[in-house]
Amino acid sequence: MTPLYNMMNQNNPYNNFMKQFNEFKKTINGNPQEQIQQLLNSGKISQSQYNAAVQKANMIKNMFGIK
Repeated sequence: MTPLYNMMNQNNPYNNFMKQFNEFKKTINGNPQEQIQQLLNSGKISQSQYNAAVQKANMIKNMFGIK
């Protein structure tokens, strides 16, 4: 790798996003859909918070082409 490539790579916002996403992914144990459903069932989050989380998850799935 060249110094120019390394410099450009460090300033790429996508790399920062992926780094943050991978850090977040490490904190999830099990099935995220089941976990958010349990939070709703336990009353720890409201129906509107649940709906917002589902909507965001669907946006991310679409962004990455996940069905």
